[in-house]
Amino acid sequence: MTSGGLELGARDVSVQFEGLKALSKVALNVPRGRITGLIGPNGAGKTTLINVLTGFQPVGTGTVDLDGEMLNGIPPHKLRRKGVARTFQSGRLFRDLPVVDNLEVTGVGMGQTRREAIAEAERVMAWLGISHLGSTIAGALPYTDERRVAIGRAIMCTPRYLLLDEPAAGMSEHESHDLAVIIRRIATELGVGVLLIEHNIGLVLELCERIFVLDSGEIIEVGAPAQIRNSDAVRHAYMGTQRDEVITAPAAEMGAAS
Repeated sequence: MTSGGLELGARDVSVQFEGLKALSKVALNVPRGRITGLIGPNGAGKTTLINVLTGFQPVGTGTVDLDGEMLNGIPPHKLRRKGVARTFQSGRLFRDLPVVDNLEVTGVGMGQTRREAIAEAERVMAWLGISHLGSTIAGALPYTDERRVAIGRAIMCTPRYLLLDEPAAGMSEHESHDLAVIIRRIATELGVGVLLIEHNIGLVLELCERIFVLDSGEIIEVGAPAQIRNSDAVRHAYMGTQRDEVITAPAAEMGAAS
């Protein structure tokens, strides 16, 4: 693992909750302009790690770095201004506000004037192909559109890094494919480093250059998709679940797996 380069990184991060170790010396890095995967069975510590990287959970021991700058102790809203954005499993949209206002609020929170924030919101919606949703009340959106709006809000002002927390949950194979196109564009066109946290392992294997596997708070495997697919350690971590079949399946069969 490199240090001091253009990447978001966890360096030997450990976190405990009332004596229970949630993360143990976790090392992970997310390079700019690339898509990195994070997978693991339920209870592996994925959400805790996301919260650590975005300032929602204090680091016990170890450090979090952003392009060579240590981030320990910096609150989430300041990390967002530094370029670390995320989505949440629950979406967390302002359900009583129109879509454009949901994005505008983020821009204002980032220090833009209302006029600048509205212009940025309109630009982001056009880039995502959701301009037609601008006046729709967020609470009335179908589930998949709600996920797209959440991503739109996260890429307001073009962050340096974006952590996507199970963005494909509940999506069909076709919807997951459309999502994959958006995630690729975020990395390649915007130059954003993406960390994709997903139970849809087929999507992770399709999109990610490098994948970290977390189990019981520890990184048990790191590698390219082919290495992860053939890893005995990963297979053992998922043993007894349907996802074990997903990991060992041919790549062509993985698109709709969850």
